Amino acid sequence: MTDTTTAQATRVAIVGTGDVGATYAHHLLLSGLAAEIVLINRNRAKAEGEAMDLTHTVPFAQPTRIWAGDYEDCAEAAITVITAGVNPGQGESRLDVVKKNGEIFRQIVPEVARQNPRGIILVASNPVDVLTYAAWKLSGLPPRQVIGSGTILDTARFRTLLAEHFGMDSRNVHGYIIGEHGDSQVPAWSLTNIIGMPLPEYCAAHGLPYHQAQMDEIAQQTREAAKRIVERKDATYYGVAGGLARITEAILRDQHTVLSVSTLVESYAGIDDVCLSLPCIVDESGVERVLHPALSSDERDALRRSADVLKQAISELDLG
Repeated sequence: MTDTTTAQATRVAIVGTGDVGATYAHHLLLSGLAAEIVLINRNRAKAEGEAMDLTHTVPFAQPTRIWAGDYEDCAEAAITVITAGVNPGQGESRLDVVKKNGEIFRQIVPEVARQNPRGIILVASNPVDVLTYAAWKLSGLPPRQVIGSGTILDTARFRTLLAEHFGMDSRNVHGYIIGEHGDSQVPAWSLTNIIGMPLPEYCAAHGLPYHQAQMDEIAQQTREAAKRIVERKDATYYGVAGGLARITEAILRDQHTVLSVSTLVESYAGIDDVCLSLPCIVDESGVERVLHPALSSDERDALRRSADVLKQAISELDLG
């Protein structure tokens, strides 16, 4: 660990204790990654209730101090995770709530950054790419310290659906969803492989049929997964909480792990000054490096279109 993170490496602050924030806190507690978890919420009683409930789980997990706090408690946090905001309702897209959540971020982010200019801000609120950009602008922090959960969950869904199709463990299927965490997301087929073999080659080598129409259907199911879950249970939170815990692990354990998180992208494929997801190396400093994968021309075009969608949404926030 570096000198700038040693003293604060085991505290995680969570701003927002709705379904995502509370589920992430529970996941974090069970993982044993953090020695201290502080919950911050506009409704103080809600944060207190969640802290009490989580504390009663400690005997079944790892010794962890959990309490309802204030922004001052972010000062010693290695990571402050922001889950606060309005969720899209049925029939709404993530981009539909951009102005409401942008105003919420104007209240939260400057205070978090003022209390802890050395810590990492991890954004989960939607539209996550737009709000990651807003958090970077409003905080004044270096881009590496402001991370969005991005397409880490879309990528997990993509790999899961491919694994089901090919009848194998999802951990043996490799690929990424890049771009927006939303409707303009891009399946990076040129990066998708099993045992290092592109899918058409893998199928040919093992006597399996390969139909692009089936792959396109898997990409569509990935894109619509949240919508289908919301139709059935009103919200999604287990998957994103698991993704946040994975990002947290990569940071606190300085893993130098490649994850598809949202961060500032500049000078790649004609894209500049926008936050979106690409494979990134994540370590204790945050985003150590944004990787520039070799995409097909169609994928690069689709990624630029995704960036344009996000830039238009960012322009509505008037961030200056």
